[in-house]
Amino acid sequence: MRSARLLVPALLLLLAFPVSRGRYNDDFDDGEDIADFDDNDFAEFEDMNDDQAAEAETAPPPRASPSSQPEEEEDEDEATVELEDGLDGFEDSEAQDQDMYSKYDQEEFEGIGDVEKGHSMKDPLIIHTVPAHLQNSWESYYMEILMVTGLLAYIMNYLIGKNKNSRLAQAWFNSHKELLESNFALVGDDGTSKDAVSTGKLNQENEHIYNLWCSGRVCCEGMLIQLKFLKRQDLLNVLARMMRPVGDQVQIKVTLNEDDMDTFVFAVGTKKVMAKLQKEMQDLSEFCGDKPKSGAKFGLPDSLSILSEMGEVTDGVMDNKMVHYITNNAEKIESIHFSDQFSGPKVMQEEGQPLKLPETKRTLLFTFNVPGMGNTSPKDMESLLPLMNMVIYSIDKVKKLRLNREGKMKADRNRARVEENFLKQTHAQRQEAAQTRREEKKRAEKERIMSEEDPERQRRLEEAAQRREQKKIEKKQMKMKQIKVKAM
Repeated sequence: MRSARLLVPALLLLLAFPVSRGRYNDDFDDGEDIADFDDNDFAEFEDMNDDQAAEAETAPPPRASPSSQPEEEEDEDEATVELEDGLDGFEDSEAQDQDMYSKYDQEEFEGIGDVEKGHSMKDPLIIHTVPAHLQNSWESYYMEILMVTGLLAYIMNYLIGKNKNSRLAQAWFNSHKELLESNFALVGDDGTSKDAVSTGKLNQENEHIYNLWCSGRVCCEGMLIQLKFLKRQDLLNVLARMMRPVGDQVQIKVTLNEDDMDTFVFAVGTKKVMAKLQKEMQDLSEFCGDKPKSGAKFGLPDSLSILSEMGEVTDGVMDNKMVHYITNNAEKIESIHFSDQFSGPKVMQEEGQPLKLPETKRTLLFTFNVPGMGNTSPKDMESLLPLMNMVIYSIDKVKKLRLNREGKMKADRNRARVEENFLKQTHAQRQEAAQTRREEKKRAEKERIMSEEDPERQRRLEEAAQRREQKKIEKKQMKMKQIKVKAM
């Protein structure tokens, strides 16, 4: 009975062994598949009981789509195992990891799902636009572009304006050269050489001022012609002239010899300019106290007025030929100024300067306006030739003009009156200056006495200084007594 019990399990084992061996042989056809299965690290999980697997799994494992599975098998050369129940074999390592984590208890790994959801729902990457001032585009350099454009415009205007002024000056000189050379021995001395040399060309002071010095004529020390053009080379000046148009000018200054002009002051020009010169010029303000008078008496246009020291001078200067020159060129004439007391504009005497009358010279001044009001052409410069003929005629006219006896006496009284008024105005200042000099002299003498080392000599110097002071006081007293006696 006991042997029968042992025999029954042995028969069951023998029957079970071939069955199991055939099952595994059906799953793996060749030796390579069996070797791959044995090498699989996760083969031990296949032996777990079906009941434990059913309790642990909460969700089926992810399965790959039928279309993508063959491609993955071909690309990665991974082996698959088909089981008896028709389930798919082992998948790649990532799928196995997911299966492994899914079999574990969810309460043991609490929070893993939230972390994965947090990563999946992260905010997308936001790309901010770069500010305009940091972008590498032409809009970032608009200031530099404006500056370069302005600089180029300034340079172009400088070259164009400079060339135009040069052409206008040369046009004036070419039209006046023959007249000047026929009346002056020297035309165009630049003053660089010791001996006077006629250069025959204009001297350029700057881009808008040209000078011409002429000399070597009877009764005339010299004549300075100054062509004052607009600052066409300056772009800012060009823009300013758009708001307030002005024109070019020609200024002529003739210096006469002392004996070739009588004592008188005379001026003719536009009303506005005459009123301005009377306030600013020293000689016109002192010798022509009356308001500017109209020149209608001599046939001058209403736009011109006359300033004169006396009526005799006006009658002598405004002859028929002079009136003809002025009338035909009235729009070009700004001012004509003849004076034997010309010293320039009024100068305020500053402290410490010598208090004396300014130095005067016999001078003829002419200021002409060039036609065009800024839009000057070379033909406009050539149209000034009749005015130069008037200048030459004025030099000869002033030389011949002589005042009568009464006029001469009146002119002398006027000059004595002006000198007396000047002395009265500066009397207090001259007294202060004299007092300052006396105090400085006393201070220097006292310092000299104090610096003396010998006491005896120092005492003698002090006594000598006291005697000199006493003598000065006695002289003043004697003068006062003499004045009282004369008054009696």
